Amino acid sequence: MLDSGGYELVRDIEPGEAVFITNAGRMYSRQCSTSTQLSPCSFEYVYLARPDSTMSGISVYDTRLRMGEKLAHKVERELGVDEIDVVMPIPDSARPAAMQLAETLGIPYREGFYKNRYVGRTFIMPGQKARKKSVRQKLNALPSEFEGKNVLLVDDSIVRGTTSKEIVEMARWAGAKKVFFASAAPPVRYPHVYGINMPTRGELVASARTVEEVCSVIGADALIYQDVDDLFDAITQGSDVTSLDMSCFTGEYVTGTVTPEYLAWLETSQTS
Repeated sequence: MLDSGGYELVRDIEPGEAVFITNAGRMYSRQCSTSTQLSPCSFEYVYLARPDSTMSGISVYDTRLRMGEKLAHKVERELGVDEIDVVMPIPDSARPAAMQLAETLGIPYREGFYKNRYVGRTFIMPGQKARKKSVRQKLNALPSEFEGKNVLLVDDSIVRGTTSKEIVEMARWAGAKKVFFASAAPPVRYPHVYGINMPTRGELVASARTVEEVCSVIGADALIYQDVDDLFDAITQGSDVTSLDMSCFTGEYVTGTVTPEYLAWLETSQTS
């Protein structure tokens, strides 16, 4: 994404490597660990990274297209194509997945939600009240795209469920007959402790709930999640990457240092 600024990619920084660049432009590099493994964060590809980014040789945009294709096959198995009139993304990061899902299933793709560019990412906002209020400020539904239709909404992921619940309500208010919801990521069941603000299991809507229970919480007529294996394949396909941090989906932390005691401490000391 830095191409437009005239920058040139030299190489990726290696796992365990530290790079320091002085004010004079001189670069110093040192390998700080002799035992390393490249394990990119899967959630970067799902949501956080810009779609025009390439990380560890993997195109984020292409990854999201593959996520949509794999999710389409699961939607076809669990819901069926005849039930769906239109596919709509929750802007913006879910757009590539929704486009590819619609194309794979041969269902019309529509843009039913429009985004206020001056509202930030809702899932990292401090406090449930602020997150809930910001969803209504962030998105506006276009009734002519919803009226009398069975709508499949596609989002990149479901974290706390606040955004998803509000969006389903907005779709119904705009006139949707049925609202189905598909997540391009698997259920987020565990805290992400490597820098993303998802600190406690109690705040994660899927942590102690089945898919059916999450569906009931967000008020959808059906809910389809991406499978963990399909997400792994969507990200790593065609690359040399053999390991991903998927801890928020699987509970397996790549550093091997995240203990139940540490997670318990997080839950008692941090609430976002």
